[in-house]
Amino acid sequence: MDKKYAKLRYHGEGGSLFGLAIVNGLLTIITLGIYSFWAKNKIREFHYSHTEMDGDRFAYHGTGSELLVGALKAGAIIFVLVLGLGLTLNMVGGQQASPLVQVGVTVAFYGVIALLSIFAVNSTRRYRLSRSSWRGVRFSYHGKFGEYFGLILGGGLLSIITLGFYSPVFENKRRAFFVNNARFGNEPFIYKGEAAPLFKEYLKTLLLLIPTLGLYSVWYAAFKHRHFWNHTEMRGARFKSSVAGKDLLVLALTNALLVIFTLGIGTPWAICRMHRYWCDNILLVGTVDWASIQQQAQVASATGEGLAEGLDIDVGIGM
Repeated sequence: MDKKYAKLRYHGEGGSLFGLAIVNGLLTIITLGIYSFWAKNKIREFHYSHTEMDGDRFAYHGTGSELLVGALKAGAIIFVLVLGLGLTLNMVGGQQASPLVQVGVTVAFYGVIALLSIFAVNSTRRYRLSRSSWRGVRFSYHGKFGEYFGLILGGGLLSIITLGFYSPVFENKRRAFFVNNARFGNEPFIYKGEAAPLFKEYLKTLLLLIPTLGLYSVWYAAFKHRHFWNHTEMRGARFKSSVAGKDLLVLALTNALLVIFTLGIGTPWAICRMHRYWCDNILLVGTVDWASIQQQAQVASATGEGLAEGLDIDVGIGM
């Protein structure tokens, strides 16, 4: 019988993650870094397998070999770009070229890098969600690059022109894009959040930023998390976040102390504490007929993942 709510729980322990990190580190050193792709995959498997919803654990189906192939492809793309930049500069006169020409070529180069960054974020979400499952049913992501590029370009320019005041609206639109293009099997997620509450909280944060020495930004982060999740639905059931700014601040400070005073050894425990907090403060409220949701697997490559890694872009797996 379906329940009226589904709880998230995280069961990972710092000691287990620490042991895994030690093994991963040793194997990465022995293999001269090659094992790092499998190490990263093992960490993801760990977090997924220790995260539970409604009594069942999540599963991650990616492989280290996929990450390796994706990184090789991404490396080849970046190498060709850097080589192309050098050749183009030489063709236009190298150091003797006019400053205007040099600036133009450099701007074009970084424009391509920005384009690849947008592709990397969109593609990485497709890969990671396609490798995620719960109760044997895969997640998927269907956001098109062209649409995402238009969203990022327009939102980024408007945020710059308005000196950042458009950013809450931009963030809300990006959240809507990510959620509305995500699926669990054949079941779509739906986002119904409006930008107005975010904008009001953003203005409040700006006013309190200096008096609180920047600490109020933690409260804004908590508000944004609640706003995003409280307006995310599937089949009429809605997620509910109870994340609080005070809790986030205390958790961040105690985790920092834990890592500092253990000279980094306590990092796995800090990571598990953070994962546990996020999970303990998210519920899915409502009745969902899980049995009626059908499998809808998706083909996706890890090239975007490799690009995100090569360009040092952090892409989360959550919506």
